[in-house]
Amino acid sequence: MGDISYLLPLLFVGVGAVVLMLLSYTKSLSISSIAKIALGFLVLAFISNVYYFGELHKVYPYENVFFGMIVSDTYSVYFNSILLVGAIATILIGWDYFRPDRRFTGEFFSLLLFSTFGMMLLVQSAELLSAFIALEIASLSLYVMIGFQTDNIRRVEASYRYLVLGSLSGVLFLFGTALIYASTKTTFLGNIGVELLPQTGKDISLAIGGATLILITFLFKISAFPFQNWTIDVYDGSPLPVSAYMASTFKVAVFAFMLRFVAMDLGYIKDYWDGLLMGVIILTLAYGTFLALAQNNLKRMLASSSIVHTGYLLIAFVSIDIIGESASSSIIYYLIAYFLSAMGAFGLISYISSSDKLRLTYEDFKGFSHVRPYMSAMLSIFMLSLAGLPGTIGFIGKFYIFSGAIEAGYTVLATSAILATFISIYYYFKLIALMYFYPSPILSNVPPLKGLPPIFIGFIAIAVLWGGIGNTFIAFFPSIDFLIDVAKLSHRSLFLQ
Repeated sequence: MGDISYLLPLLFVGVGAVVLMLLSYTKSLSISSIAKIALGFLVLAFISNVYYFGELHKVYPYENVFFGMIVSDTYSVYFNSILLVGAIATILIGWDYFRPDRRFTGEFFSLLLFSTFGMMLLVQSAELLSAFIALEIASLSLYVMIGFQTDNIRRVEASYRYLVLGSLSGVLFLFGTALIYASTKTTFLGNIGVELLPQTGKDISLAIGGATLILITFLFKISAFPFQNWTIDVYDGSPLPVSAYMASTFKVAVFAFMLRFVAMDLGYIKDYWDGLLMGVIILTLAYGTFLALAQNNLKRMLASSSIVHTGYLLIAFVSIDIIGESASSSIIYYLIAYFLSAMGAFGLISYISSSDKLRLTYEDFKGFSHVRPYMSAMLSIFMLSLAGLPGTIGFIGKFYIFSGAIEAGYTVLATSAILATFISIYYYFKLIALMYFYPSPILSNVPPLKGLPPIFIGFIAIAVLWGGIGNTFIAFFPSIDFLIDVAKLSHRSLFLQ
């Protein structure tokens, strides 16, 4: 099939977004029909993407057309798989949520595919300007998805807040790209690093300033301190499936691009950031933990805890130039761990929340296990994984992050992260305790387990447990080492010629 086979996932999602946009004007199709069409395009993209999963390769498809701005490698295939699963999960967990009486129409699913297309393009970008365009495609779609229910003032306010701040961060990215080009005369990843080598004897102060501006954009998008204040209000104001999509899928895409950029080009510049990043990490962990402890609303607690998980991931970033592949693969693996746990938690809460007016608090879950034991069990699994308890994928992910930090000599950061993990046990276990140790259920009209959402969420819960125990209890079941090996292979593909 040639180069086209490497672009098929992008083409399926991009064409699907356009088709859904056109179909949304026809009144004969119901929302469920349009959702099924969206799922069809996403599944086709996923099948065409996993064809190269785990295969060490690096190709610049149609290089005479795109001039090497788009790359397909083991790394991009790995992350595109996560992004496509995230988009599929968003539709499935929100199957009962996306209803006409909530003002959802076919355009919403077109925006979802446009956003996924932008994220996939971001992961495959081998050049800064194409990365900027991809980031804006994903972000602009998200702005509209957040405020899609225009009759809800919280949705509109969250959308406007994210639009203003997100646009500012986009300007910083573009300005940073201009400074890097002024210093190195290139915007291509890989070539930038060559121009920044210290032995060239060039003044790289402009490049350092430009890379720092891009770093600020990155820190904003992933909700790191001091750019995290938008997170809770925007997540809380968004529809629950969109909150799940932002907290898990979008964060994976941003981390994927920045990891590629740092690993390939910024090894030398990163020395200038070490002190700054250490401060950012400690404050991100501390502030995120404080916010999570202060929340009574479950959705806001998960939004706050996502800031803490950002701090965990940043720890591995500062270790990249010291332990290289080990640090990068631990980030790649932890992103899967967090993606599954966050998507499952947000998805289940979305399913339980049958009304937009229902503000789920800790108190609402008193005795919940007596009413819905299976839902309680799944929610407990996700909380245990987010807390990093043994037997879950979250534990394995944190183990790699923390051990890598200690190996790289960042003992202070590892200690801070372990302390934040111990504190997180309180706000995660508080929900479990309320569900199982209180006799009187408060939640009413909770839908029973039926349809696609609970089935898919159940599979996510199984995946979370499999990530923690692998084939410990089932001898013929695949080992979790498979994901670790692919993560290492993905890192190696970055440096193929």
